Amino acid sequence: MTFPADAGWGNLPFGNWDPVIYSKEMIDFFRRVSVADEITNNKYEGEISGGGSSVIILKEPELAVSDYARGTEVIPQDINDEALTLVIDQAKYVAFNIDDIERKMSHVDFFGKMVAQTAYALKNNYDSNILTYMADNGTVSATVLGSNGSPVTIGFDAADTYTPLDLFAAGSRLLNENDVPFENRFAVVTPAFIEYLYKEDSKLIETSVTGDRESEIRLTKQPTTKIIHGFKLYMSNNLTASAGGSTRVLFGHTSAVATANALTKTEQVRNPKSFGDMYRGLLVFGRKIIRPEALFTANVTLS
Repeated sequence: MTFPADAGWGNLPFGNWDPVIYSKEMIDFFRRVSVADEITNNKYEGEISGGGSSVIILKEPELAVSDYARGTEVIPQDINDEALTLVIDQAKYVAFNIDDIERKMSHVDFFGKMVAQTAYALKNNYDSNILTYMADNGTVSATVLGSNGSPVTIGFDAADTYTPLDLFAAGSRLLNENDVPFENRFAVVTPAFIEYLYKEDSKLIETSVTGDRESEIRLTKQPTTKIIHGFKLYMSNNLTASAGGSTRVLFGHTSAVATANALTKTEQVRNPKSFGDMYRGLLVFGRKIIRPEALFTANVTLS
């Protein structure tokens, strides 16, 4: 491209070029926050040896209480050692190639950028996989939290089933009825649901509720450490809608789902089909709901 010249100007007609300068800095895309590791139990990870492996997890037996009168024959019960199996059956990979000429002549370190993105891509896919698995398999209490075919409505009108905070209260009741411990409870919501929590009609951001003017909920920090009806609040774009299109909310305890990464491997190798390097990353993992009574999926419609 040449600079424009006045009509009739003939000096250096082909030599006056506008140089195009390429910045060495790239515009990084926004990265989603991962929450899966925060809301699952990964203490079995050290017992996994590789893909296809499995860990047998035994549940604590429950004892029955029987009536007793003088002379009653005491009959011991058989202890039921229920076993659950955590199987490593998920594998994801990322791979890319950079030609030697591209790597040498490029003004931008594409290789370094893509190496950094490999770890994020695998972690984000893992997070999405775990959250979708939890939402798809969480206990559905249709009459309380709504079902895929009949979601509850969330809003501030009299016709709505719940306000946003009232839904949290309902989720808390379900866990209370199942004797789920108060410590380490969590709730995962979508950005759309967060918007409802912060609407003017919601009491969530009032200082009478948060206790101060600088709380993490008021400042929308992620994740928050403020407890809402016993739940630590997380927001995620990886929490997908239901098959029927309902917004989903997860209520649970960190012991409900076991996760384990069996293999996280990255390597750089020469591409045998070209002059260049191939970089690839592999993630092998498993997930299993081991306490279904401690994980609930709410299906809601934001009115």
